[in-house]
Amino acid sequence: MHQRARSAEDKARRSEDLLKAAEALALELGGVRYVTLASVTERAGLHRTGVRRYYASKEDLLLELAEREWGRWRDAIKGELAGRTGLGPAQVAAVVSKTLVSLPVFCDLLTHVTLKLEGDVDIERARQYKTNAFATHDEIATALDHASSMELEQIGNLLAVAITLASGFWQVSHPTPTLAALYEQEPRWGHVALDFAPRLNRALKAFAVGFTETAGPDDAS
Repeated sequence: MHQRARSAEDKARRSEDLLKAAEALALELGGVRYVTLASVTERAGLHRTGVRRYYASKEDLLLELAEREWGRWRDAIKGELAGRTGLGPAQVAAVVSKTLVSLPVFCDLLTHVTLKLEGDVDIERARQYKTNAFATHDEIATALDHASSMELEQIGNLLAVAITLASGFWQVSHPTPTLAALYEQEPRWGHVALDFAPRLNRALKAFAVGFTETAGPDDAS
């Protein structure tokens, strides 16, 4: 039976239920593109009109999920770095790659945040997301800086590449049903849909080593 939240604690719990439902559906269905408010509210045990008490739209809900996933990435990186120091570029890249691979919904959301979610909420909601995402990004960069031999600027460059590649590689590696069927018929086109984790790991190691071996961005020599 559907129930109304009667307190701040109940509201927080219902909001969390909706986030968990959205995440579970994204994993089960093969991506956040298939998640609907109706399916989320049904999974969370709420009336489909009740979601508006907690989130203004599906975009608002998914942006909140992306915000939470940033925190999970930070926590995963800090867990991998616990007690470690003097990591070289390849080791830093491995930490970044491993933690991103462990968060498939986050990698998926990184694409949708840029293409749609940030633009389909009001400016204050977008400001909240940006503020929290940038703050978490800086925490990640600082943690990697303290545990490695890389410079903070190099780490910032690596994170920028990691976010871009993780979002793009995830989409390519998780084709829609139509593309999956097409690749079965035309294997020569399906070669681009390679394993997500190995591709990301190799690419980030190459970039990390490259960033530490090349001149600064303003040095044209």
